Amino acid sequence: MFESAEIGHTIDKATYDSQVPALREALLSAQLDLLEQARFPVLILISGIEGAGKSETVKLLNEWMDPRHVQVSTFDEQTDEELAHPPAWRYWRQMPPKGKIGIYFGNWYDQMLQARVHKVIEDPRLDQAINGAVRLERMLSEEGTLVFKFWFHLSKKHMKERLKTLENDPLHSWRLSPLDWQQSKTYDQFVRYGERVLRRCSRDFAPWYVIDGSDEHYRSLSVGRILLQGLQAALKNKGPAKPSPHAAPLVSSLDNRTLLDALDMSQALTKEEYQEQLIAEQARLSRLMRDKRMRKFALVAVFEGNDAAGKGGSIQRIAAALDPRQYRIVPIASPTEEERAQPYLWRFWRHIPARGKFTIFDRSWYGRVLVERVENLCAQADWLRAYGEINDFEEELSNAGVVLVKFWLAIDQETQLQRFKEREETPFKHYKITEDDWRNRSKWDDYCDAVGDMVDRTSTAIAPWTLVEANDKRFARVKILRTINDTLEAALNR
Repeated sequence: MFESAEIGHTIDKATYDSQVPALREALLSAQLDLLEQARFPVLILISGIEGAGKSETVKLLNEWMDPRHVQVSTFDEQTDEELAHPPAWRYWRQMPPKGKIGIYFGNWYDQMLQARVHKVIEDPRLDQAINGAVRLERMLSEEGTLVFKFWFHLSKKHMKERLKTLENDPLHSWRLSPLDWQQSKTYDQFVRYGERVLRRCSRDFAPWYVIDGSDEHYRSLSVGRILLQGLQAALKNKGPAKPSPHAAPLVSSLDNRTLLDALDMSQALTKEEYQEQLIAEQARLSRLMRDKRMRKFALVAVFEGNDAAGKGGSIQRIAAALDPRQYRIVPIASPTEEERAQPYLWRFWRHIPARGKFTIFDRSWYGRVLVERVENLCAQADWLRAYGEINDFEEELSNAGVVLVKFWLAIDQETQLQRFKEREETPFKHYKITEDDWRNRSKWDDYCDAVGDMVDRTSTAIAPWTLVEANDKRFARVKILRTINDTLEAALNR
């Protein structure tokens, strides 16, 4: 869930300086409207990696808005008074009133994460705390509170570079705290449990926003724009207080660098390399599917991607390695009348394989957050809610022994255009090109943004996304087969 925050977003100072004045003016205007209307409070939860700019960003928000109406609360060690009360008491005491903004450092997420990382609690207690946080935030939202949750992130590499730089700088070494050094030793555990928390607690009424903290200009503009969009959307609703689902603005556009832009699309295999590696991986998959340990597992592969990215060809190479009795391919098109009469996940549940079997989905449940989002086929609240529902669905599959691999096949616009023309000019490929393909091409940027959100919100430890550089079909097919094999082998060995 932290992929987009680790590709290195940057904003140069000139661009930053040119955008800040308008953003400050709009934020202050929204804050004054919030204060004047006094219809709902705003609660901002700050969590994430030490040194990722949490304090600096909150300080900047106080400069950009009127600090008299922003209450910053820090929850460190519990006082004797707090220990004498239920755990949530300390948070309820600091809740902002209608018209005001409250910012929580050291909130309930920090408490549960630190407790789990340092083995004060085990997984069952962590899950209880997660469920309690979801219930609390749902209740606050239903009462009208606008909840923002920011996770400030640094890659392990960036965190080590920061520590080394500050340690060797006499003028700034004071900025290093014991918590910085402590987290440098527990980084992997903190991020692993942090991902678990984000996956379970990101809901339409209180979504998490992962902020790349490596560049101060980028993170400042990102947080400011997210707050502005959420505030403006909630202020437009003139009716009685009600939950206000909100989505991050597509902050990747700040530096024109998306998750897909970070892929190396030049990767390719020669014909000889391809034949050798393809046969080896197909043979490996065949052996794994016949392994007696497979009786305890089922395998599901999800294929999404740009039109003409090569999903069909990749699926064919997988099928060629297997006995037809072992697998099933499920192509997903527009829902039928029967399917529209059911919750959207119903038609996918029907095709989940039994143990020992393999189901390949050509398109999937991710249509809710891709085509349905981009084409406005469902309400914003529906596709926002779907991220959490999909994570829950995939966690349920994983707990039942289903090994899940998910692929996004990415090609660039020039390659897509070339393949479209080839399909039009080749008689036996005419069926592969439709008017919808050309229409979807005109919404390329919207789909790129939707893919970035999809990966950030649903790439989890139990069901990570694999982004496949598919300009070269040979490279893509081998990478897909190898990923399936590696994932299945790891599950069998566990």
